[in-house]
Amino acid sequence: MSGRFLRLACTAAVTVCATLTPGPAATAVPEPGPPRDRTLSQLLTDLQRLYREAERATETYNATAEELKERRAEVARLDRALARARLSLHDSRGAAGRLARQQYQSTSTALSPYVRLLLARDPQRALDQGHVIGQVARERAETVGRLTGTERKADGLARRARTALDAQLAVAERQREERDDVRERLGAIEELLASLTAEQLTALAEFEDKGIEKAQRDLVASGALAAEDPEPSDEGGRALGYAMRQLGKPYEWGAEGPETYDCSGLTSEAWGHAGTPIPRTSQEQWAELPRIPLRDLRPGDLVIYFPEATHVAMYAGDGKVVHAPRTGEEIEISPLANNPVLGAVRPDARPDGAREDYAPAAPETSIR
Repeated sequence: MSGRFLRLACTAAVTVCATLTPGPAATAVPEPGPPRDRTLSQLLTDLQRLYREAERATETYNATAEELKERRAEVARLDRALARARLSLHDSRGAAGRLARQQYQSTSTALSPYVRLLLARDPQRALDQGHVIGQVARERAETVGRLTGTERKADGLARRARTALDAQLAVAERQREERDDVRERLGAIEELLASLTAEQLTALAEFEDKGIEKAQRDLVASGALAAEDPEPSDEGGRALGYAMRQLGKPYEWGAEGPETYDCSGLTSEAWGHAGTPIPRTSQEQWAELPRIPLRDLRPGDLVIYFPEATHVAMYAGDGKVVHAPRTGEEIEISPLANNPVLGAVRPDARPDGAREDYAPAAPETSIR
């Protein structure tokens, strides 16, 4: 999420002019009229709740999309293994057929090889023949064993492939349901925005900006942030550089670039390009990456927001973050306190506490 409604105000104002007629019905101001700040506060609370629900649904969708990728990879792996097993089974059955023909030809002669062995006049030749016969018997047993084992392996792989495919289809269906949930929640946001006048949207943007400014002042005054930022690590500098190059690109839920991103799509892609792959969703990033105090933040670290860890941004230094805010907005630089902070994580933290090599900090960028 972001703390700005300016672009949304312009978009919604056009929608209002095109779809609504002027008058009381085009507003969402509660009746009777409470004080102005109370009205804006309620509107902002409603919008933030809707955006938060949409972002939570988006991160759930993203997690399911990642699971679906894994399921598809598993199905593909099992299909390849099953194809190899079936080819091996075909070869084994061919060998078994040849064995059966040889056995039939041997039993069709008047004397079996074993009888001929007993009647042989040359003892050494008899011993040589015995060795050959034993070898043939062992080869026959091995052929039968390979055939039996390959059949069991092919049957097992076929069952696992069917199970994996059923699981993939179930995850795909769940993803479709979650996609519809996101769209429904975004529709509720659009409906609320369309019910407001351009004047209300402008006032709402100003009201939200003031709230963020106050939250940022309180955060700085609390001493939660260090007076000076350390330089980023090598990986952190590359990740931040990637994120900075995406400034101005639109937010799109479920997107991982290169033209559009959602919040965790931006951070996961940035760190992936830096050579340190991290989990796809903000909840997984919070759950799996090493946590650090806000006071230890350095550029490239990730800041997680809301108790459910439904939004993530990248620390850019000087108390600011770069992030993909929400539908209708673009990747931007914002105050760190643009939303309620849950905590921070460091993707390239060393488990033994060793220090990383440092690179120059990314260039300064003003708040958009």
